[in-house]
Amino acid sequence: MPSNKSVSDAPITQFRNCRILRDHGLQWEDLWVRQGRILNPEKLFFDEKGAADVKVNCHGRIIAPGFIDVQINGGFGVDFSQETDNVKEGISLVARNILSHGVTSFCPTLVTSPTSLYHKVLPQITVNDGGPQGAGVLGVHLEGPYISSEKKGAHPEHCLRSYSERGFSEVMDTYGTLDGVSIVTLAPEMGRSKDVIEELVQHGICVSLGHSIANLSQAENAVNHGASFITHLFNAMLPFHHRDPGIVGLLTRDRIPDGKTVYYGMIADGIHTNPAALRIAHRAHPNGLILVTDAITAMGLGPGKHTLGQQEILIDGLNAYVVGTHTLAGSIATMDMCVRHFHEATGCTVEEALEAASLHPAQLLGIQNRKGTLDFGADADFVVLDDNLNVKSTYIAGEAVWMNSASS
Repeated sequence: MPSNKSVSDAPITQFRNCRILRDHGLQWEDLWVRQGRILNPEKLFFDEKGAADVKVNCHGRIIAPGFIDVQINGGFGVDFSQETDNVKEGISLVARNILSHGVTSFCPTLVTSPTSLYHKVLPQITVNDGGPQGAGVLGVHLEGPYISSEKKGAHPEHCLRSYSERGFSEVMDTYGTLDGVSIVTLAPEMGRSKDVIEELVQHGICVSLGHSIANLSQAENAVNHGASFITHLFNAMLPFHHRDPGIVGLLTRDRIPDGKTVYYGMIADGIHTNPAALRIAHRAHPNGLILVTDAITAMGLGPGKHTLGQQEILIDGLNAYVVGTHTLAGSIATMDMCVRHFHEATGCTVEEALEAASLHPAQLLGIQNRKGTLDFGADADFVVLDDNLNVKSTYIAGEAVWMNSASS
């Protein structure tokens, strides 16, 4: 006869002697896990009369929800925006390597590319929850090609597109499919963008504003039609002006729906954004700040020439430039580096720094009931850190998927 083992018979792991990030604060509590989910110990004790099968001593360290990177172009020699028959292998390689940086979920990002690349690459990327094989894939982030040529950054100009009179159907022809797509970055000032934004939102896709010369009114209109994110704030958009702050003005917006949060990504690598700009953004709208790496192929590698989609990139120290220019082209920062720099540069609390890399991106994607939190019933995806916010171990579904061999 097959076993009918109940949930209450499944092994229970107790993580003790730790500070848990819960309810926006670090609390000295034990973390209980069963079958890949965070367990409510009161129900365990009083309803089931249960106890831990395995106890893990965390030595006073911090347990935070696993980091979520919603903008990462590649890393460790892999460029997601390259036509290849080994897309899945490249995704898997990056997914494995970012575990050591506390990332448990991510959105592989494709920069502006030829139509043929979207048609070939997108069907090969599948959403998954991750595990020992690597961080989970939450869906693809399509950054372009419907962006401004004036703020294209490292995006190849010959691949940029504008909307035809066919609007959304033309967008579908470009991408080929929206299955497995979570975020689309576009410039809201382009004609017919309102209809495209509404259609994307109806498909359950987060619309982000970026690589744009939009003024504040155009940005507000986009938000009113469903946009909810800003791609790498301050970068590839009009600079702040006191008479028309442009997209940046959404941080202190007053003409968007009540109760709606506009989130914004920030590359806190010490290169893309001056610490003063980080502080201004955080103090203006702390609940919307999301840390992103915008990492490219060269993350985890040494200096030299690499690729970003159709462009050749030169790594010079911590800077990534389009070859022959001083145009920044993504970063080589890891998420744990961004968390530490953001904490140090802004003077924000440890809790705020950790939530900017976990809770906020989960809220953006509407998955905060299971990711980006250590609430009871959520997925047991978490990271163990020391007081300096160095990653000591990473867990997915309550299973250790990476551990620092030097950690006690």
